[in-house]
Amino acid sequence: MKNEKNEDLTGRVERKKKLLSVIEDEKYKPLKLKEFMYLFQVSVEDKAELVELLNELEHEGKVIVTAKGKYQSLGNGLKMGIFEGHVKGFGFISVEDETEDYFVPENAAGGALHKDKVLFKTVESTTGKRAEAAVVKILERGFTTLVGTYQKSKAFGFLIPDNIKYNKDIFIAKKDSMSAVTGHKVVVTITNFGDLGKKPEGRITEIIGHINDPGTDIMSIVKGYDLPTTFGEDIMEQLDKVPDEVAESEILGRLDYRNIQTVTIDGEDAKDLDDAITVSKENGLYKLGVHIADVTNYVTEGSALDKEALKRGTSVYLVDRVIPMLPHKLSNGICSLNQGVDRLALSCIMEIDSSGKVIGHEIAKTVINVDRRMTYTDVSKVIDG
Repeated sequence: MKNEKNEDLTGRVERKKKLLSVIEDEKYKPLKLKEFMYLFQVSVEDKAELVELLNELEHEGKVIVTAKGKYQSLGNGLKMGIFEGHVKGFGFISVEDETEDYFVPENAAGGALHKDKVLFKTVESTTGKRAEAAVVKILERGFTTLVGTYQKSKAFGFLIPDNIKYNKDIFIAKKDSMSAVTGHKVVVTITNFGDLGKKPEGRITEIIGHINDPGTDIMSIVKGYDLPTTFGEDIMEQLDKVPDEVAESEILGRLDYRNIQTVTIDGEDAKDLDDAITVSKENGLYKLGVHIADVTNYVTEGSALDKEALKRGTSVYLVDRVIPMLPHKLSNGICSLNQGVDRLALSCIMEIDSSGKVIGHEIAKTVINVDRRMTYTDVSKVIDG
């Protein structure tokens, strides 16, 4: 089954390359979808895949679709990048693998808004100081929802986005306002991105609260950055299989450091303790062990937990809450190096001479047991005597 999938993927990649080579050929004349189907003898049953391949090439910025629905290559001088807006109306375009960005005057933005993926061409610099560009086409919108402050008027209202780089207010028809009042922090779905002479339009999908209500500012940040606040059912099902304590079978084959004095050092309010140290002296050499909680033992590659952790990237610490990268059963439980319990770790054991030089090291899977959960305040008192 796996080989069949690989062969199908390989075939798809080759078909995509062939399609692109035809479009980039100097003798090629722009064709419509039906003409492509005739050229490649594509059956009605295979039409969907052809559409997908052409859409992918357009999304990747390798081809563009004309107003008449014909596919053509980018031509010389066209590039793809991400538009970065500015509160004053102009912007910049950053291109992957290029260190310098391009300045875009307001009249050359072509309706692009902050974080839009765009096709652009370079133009003669008006300042002589940096490269300039003009947007040719918007490939993909960077934001489809926004968080901001609602301003109400008699017959309509508008959203002032919290992100100042999104430099256009969003028009909200009265019927789409959810009866919000001036000063409400709201979430808006953009229904029309507007053009050079018309503001974007949207509808309110959630009222977070009034700007004077406690907690509204924090929830606005959570919604504005689309921070996930819950875990899906597939993750909770995987969590049910995670033990509360380390099983003997998990210890087999690991170096046993449970009888060596071990401490963690964190802030007083820390809940997830993910690193610990051991120090001993043997034959005139110091032996320093740095132990990191072995999360990989429970978050297996490709699992729902792994994919969610990769998506979140890190825990987010806000003024009044923490949005964790991993569920608390892991981060505060079996993957936290809590005092007095066995925990699995990945460790680097270093030999250090009297001058502080590392003369040898070993990296190993270990099992440890923390003797003391110390805080920075505790350690400071020890150092100060």
